[in-house]
Amino acid sequence: MGALFALLALAVVPFLILGVAFKVLFTLILLPFRVVGALLKGVLGLIGGLFGVVAGGVGLVFGLLAMLVVLVLLPLAPLLLLGGIVWLALKAFSPAARPA
Repeated sequence: MGALFALLALAVVPFLILGVAFKVLFTLILLPFRVVGALLKGVLGLIGGLFGVVAGGVGLVFGLLAMLVVLVLLPLAPLLLLGGIVWLALKAFSPAARPA
């Protein structure tokens, strides 16, 4: 019985070595594609992160401008309107400069 197992093991070992050889060959063939994929993933991640920071910065600027308009210019709108009307009235009644 032991000789049968030894003979069976001896028959299976070449197939195991052949399977390992195919796996190594397959890995070596796909290795450049994996390296290029990893590099592209890193580069695209950096670019996406940069655009995320830029988009966040643009959003921050627009948010601050909106806050400026709402908290500062909107309460001053009646005074700005009255000032504009007074300026237009003064300009309308002042004599125009004549070209020489």
